[in-house]
Amino acid sequence: MSGILQYISDCDCTITKGFIFIAFAIGVFKLTTTTLSFASIIFDSYILPGVNFSKYGANKGNWAVITGASDGIGKEYAFQLAKKGFNIVLVSRTESKLETVATEIQTKYKKQTKIVAFDATTDAPENYVALSKALEGLPVTILINNVGQSHSIPVSFLDTTDEEMMSIITLNNIVTLKVTKVVARLIVSNVGKSKNIRGLILTMGSFAGLIPSPLLGVYSGSKAFLQNWSGALAGELKPEGVDVELVISYLVTSAMSKIKRTSFSIPNPKQFVSSTLKNIGRRVGAQERYATITPYPSHALMHWGIETFIGVYSKTVNKINLDMHLSIRKRALKKAARLEAEKKQS
Repeated sequence: MSGILQYISDCDCTITKGFIFIAFAIGVFKLTTTTLSFASIIFDSYILPGVNFSKYGANKGNWAVITGASDGIGKEYAFQLAKKGFNIVLVSRTESKLETVATEIQTKYKKQTKIVAFDATTDAPENYVALSKALEGLPVTILINNVGQSHSIPVSFLDTTDEEMMSIITLNNIVTLKVTKVVARLIVSNVGKSKNIRGLILTMGSFAGLIPSPLLGVYSGSKAFLQNWSGALAGELKPEGVDVELVISYLVTSAMSKIKRTSFSIPNPKQFVSSTLKNIGRRVGAQERYATITPYPSHALMHWGIETFIGVYSKTVNKINLDMHLSIRKRALKKAARLEAEKKQS
């Protein structure tokens, strides 16, 4: 650095000196902010203690509503919030699965449960009526919008069937918004009765919503929609005492991702939910986005690296995503052809 400063002082041209000094100052500023930003991720991920959920009414008889609660990430949210001291309303399509999860929560965590069989693939008015009735009189302070759907395999927009397109938009967007409207009114009412308790609404986002994702166009767009909607809702409900956050994730082992083995960048639902609940209110990897969190450490580093050095809307990232999904589609079609051949032989 001393050499650079000496070079600047040796320059004869005042204008040149000015430009060089400005460029140097900008470089130092950028390096400093980038270093501090990276340090913040490490601090949030590995050093800071977990958030105390007493501010959301833990162990005070309050309830959390979780959609898509019968499997995977939703089921894990139910378990971990019950462990933190909340009664749980389980919302999903299959009643038998909900009953199994409810029994486990009652047995293991000694918390009350309610189940609502709700087919989120349809925008049926009776679903919201049933949900409203189930929540009557409950001091609900938390909503987890976890239910979601992607494409069965990567597919171009022009080849996406109308049925799949509408199913994704209905489930990811229309149903999520309508459920939130039902539950958020209760949360606002309940936290308004107590100055010491806040409400919390978490909505599951995705890297596909963070980065335009060719061959997952409808899913990518539906998740990007949730980003802006959730951020707007956060601004509206903050004065009402309700925290709203979009949770961005890369891949997690689940039925939807079709991935069974964990790795450095792919946690299981328990690991992912634990990181999320630990870091509520901290952006971790989503440092440039209000009311957004990328909580899992490796996902946070990926988000930060893409945003800092390449750009989430860059041509490079778009092309990488396209090539990756082309490869996934090729393997999926090959597997489907093999299974069909085996079926015919049998």
